[in-house]
Amino acid sequence: MAVIAVLSRALRTGPVEPAAPWRAWTSFVLALFGLGMSTYLTVVHFVGNQILACTSNSVFNCEAVITSPQSYVFGIPVAVLGLAYYVVMAGVCSPWAWRASDRRVHLARLALVVVGIGFVLYLISAELLIVKSICELCTTVHVVTFAQLLLVVATVPAMRGWGQEPAAPAPRSGRPVQRFSGATRLGGAKKRAVTTTTPRRR
Repeated sequence: MAVIAVLSRALRTGPVEPAAPWRAWTSFVLALFGLGMSTYLTVVHFVGNQILACTSNSVFNCEAVITSPQSYVFGIPVAVLGLAYYVVMAGVCSPWAWRASDRRVHLARLALVVVGIGFVLYLISAELLIVKSICELCTTVHVVTFAQLLLVVATVPAMRGWGQEPAAPAPRSGRPVQRFSGATRLGGAKKRAVTTTTPRRR
């Protein structure tokens, strides 16, 4: 029931509060930076490591990471998946997308960063536990993804009004309002009511 309540609240219609301009532009710049890094890693994957600019020692070794079996997921290079992810993120994190009135745009942005950070955690685990080397360039993309997560999670729920109680509707003017001023008798269940009329606004 709690999951159903959360989903119904997430998909409800209603006004979308605009995000602060600095948040929109910061997320857009982060997405463009991630797009640039993912593009470079994709080019390295297909062209070769001769254009790879990265430290190579016992701790940091980009070549070992990007040529390992863990650099593929379901037969697709991780660099290509990262490139596709940041192409979409650049679109949904643009200042124009942040101003969209369609709530599905903002929900998609939130879902994307959650999926992205989950994939990042998998890649970090593979680097540390299986490959036993760290890719500096990949880590840069991971940090950008984490920063995106913090920014989007701190902004989208507030835009949607999650966690805020809906305002009670104001009484219509000109209609009588009953106010009970006395206690109810146990035997006859009688109530003394005082009827007042809300004056109309001119």
